[in-house]
This record gives sequence, C-alpha cells and structure tokens, in this order.
Amino acid sequence: MNTLWNFLYNLVLSLWIGGMSIFTFIITPAIFRSFGRDMAGEIVGKLFPGYFLENIIFSVAALVFFLLTGFPPSAAGHRLSLFLIVVAILINLFVSFRLHPEIKKVKEEIHSFEARPPDAPARVQFSRLHAVSAVLNLIVLADGLVLLLIVTSVRR
Repeated sequence: MNTLWNFLYNLVLSLWIGGMSIFTFIITPAIFRSFGRDMAGEIVGKLFPGYFLENIIFSVAALVFFLLTGFPPSAAGHRLSLFLIVVAILINLFVSFRLHPEIKKVKEEIHSFEARPPDAPARVQFSRLHAVSAVLNLIVLADGLVLLLIVTSVRR
C-alpha cells in the first residue's frame, strides 16, 4: 500500500510544481505579451481563483499522502518535509483568503493601469502587494521543488 501512497505523493508534488511553473512562467507572460495591460490583467484575474484553489488542493493532498506514505519520523528529511508542506498550505491560504482579496480591492480603485500614472497611490500599493504575492508564489514553487528533491534523495 505504501507504493500507492508514494506514487500519489510524487504525483501531487509533480502536479504542484508543473502547474505553478506553467502558470507562472508560460501562461501569464504569454497573456501579457498578447494583450494590453488592462485586458491581460482582467484575463489573469479571472484565472487566479482556480489557480489558488489548485495550489491549496495540491498542498493539502501532499500533506495527506505524505502522512500516508509511512515515511518514518526518524528518516532524514521527515521533519523538513512536514514543515515545508505546512508552510505551503499556510502561504496558499493566506494568498487566497487575505492577500488576493486585498489586491482585488486595490485593483478596483485603479480602473485602468494604462491610464493611471505609475506613481498614483493605488498603483504603488498594488505594486507592493503584487510583489509580495509574486515572492510568496516563488516560495511555494521552491517549496515543492525541495519536497520533490527530498523524496527522491531519501528513497534511493
């Protein structure tokens, strides 16, 4: 049975990393290259709820499958893996339920990024919040990569 849980844990980590990488490095840049700033922001804004939900689902599933794998608590990487998964869940929940709603509220004040000057207070606040979101996104992506590295190096 451990083989099934190990497989599902690895699969979830792969989907976590792959989904985040495709959205972050391929889809979002392609949308911003293909459309004006305001339209691209609208499109990506429509995708965010699904993206954030996916990140929560994958991080929670990773926790469940990690616990089911029977990975011995004394094994190298056990505590670090558990810590990284919990951190990812907390970051994903924070981004979904606290940061993203705040970003949406500020974005509504801007109406048009193309018409508002970059130094307008709402744009400055949006840029700051967006930077926090981008850093947290990269942390969760790196988190998943480290988890995959741990599981592949420990199981050899």
